[in-house]
Amino acid sequence: MRVVLAGGGTAGHIEPALALADALRRLDPAIGITCLGTEKGLETRLVPARGYELALIPAVPLPRALTPQLLTVPGRLAGAINAAAGVLDRVQADVLVGFGGYVATPGYLAARRRSVPIVIHEANPRPGLANRLGARMTDHVFTGHPETALPGAQCVGIPLRREVVTVDRFSLGDKARSYFGLESDRTTLLVFGGSQGARSVNQAALEASPVLRAAGIQVLHVIGPKNMVEMEPPPGDPQYVILPYVDRMDLAYAAADLVLCRSGAMTCAELTAVGLPAAYVPLPHGNGEQRLNAQPIVQAGGGIMVDDADLSAEWIVRMLLPILQDPERVAMMSEAAFRMGRKDADDILARKVLEIAYR
Repeated sequence: MRVVLAGGGTAGHIEPALALADALRRLDPAIGITCLGTEKGLETRLVPARGYELALIPAVPLPRALTPQLLTVPGRLAGAINAAAGVLDRVQADVLVGFGGYVATPGYLAARRRSVPIVIHEANPRPGLANRLGARMTDHVFTGHPETALPGAQCVGIPLRREVVTVDRFSLGDKARSYFGLESDRTTLLVFGGSQGARSVNQAALEASPVLRAAGIQVLHVIGPKNMVEMEPPPGDPQYVILPYVDRMDLAYAAADLVLCRSGAMTCAELTAVGLPAAYVPLPHGNGEQRLNAQPIVQAGGGIMVDDADLSAEWIVRMLLPILQDPERVAMMSEAAFRMGRKDADDILARKVLEIAYR
């Protein structure tokens, strides 16, 4: 059995693909797995690190407006389709599974050209262009959100890393806080903005740091690999630990009592799977999907939400600090978040993929 996964560009496309790859290997250790990607995406680091083959094809971003660049798309797309078809031929693919993004469109078109079965997974409530196109080529469409508007889609949740969904936050809490240089017995706020960070989230948290620390709250702040901070909080207790990137998000989740973060589909899925309450700050750009990701969690009591324009140090002190200082409320929010989570999407999707491939 040979499976090709098309999910490159951002962590939101790559991580579900890799979680599926892991689940497929658990079901069949001999299965061949190849990931399509581009030289500019995070997959160049993430895929080899997880032990999977990465096959690079040209990136063909589609313009969102009528610009002269649009005229160059057909030629560049043809080259990417040929490259993807070459990968399918080389590995003798039995099925292609796409997660959206730049590599998915040429992957879908190449698979249709080669009569390779296509499986689609869409994580967001509002599907992207690649998956809207791909859904016209197959009956095998799965989603992470029950309200995703794709014809014939079945909601299975979002495939997540086993090390995340199996983490026991409460038994691992002390060890996890020690791992990051934090005190074992202090309430901990985790701040991050997704795989690349978020400037507005970073700035608000840093400006609120004196009040948070004075109130006895310690902070683990992941600023993102491309972000810099002009001034770090001075050393002292409570701790304010700043890191550019964290590979062990399972430990970061175990260390935290509450999270301040964006509301990407992967972030929402992981936080609910481990039962972590959060203050969600939807990305103000795009098609509003991040707000839709967080809304059901907030409505269920597993988090709160604030517009990016309204996020500030003053808001953190006024709205978030009282929650951090109320263990009973944090516990209730944690239980509500956990009830919204799904831990088995990787196994469900893997079994569906194998069933389709063996037909």
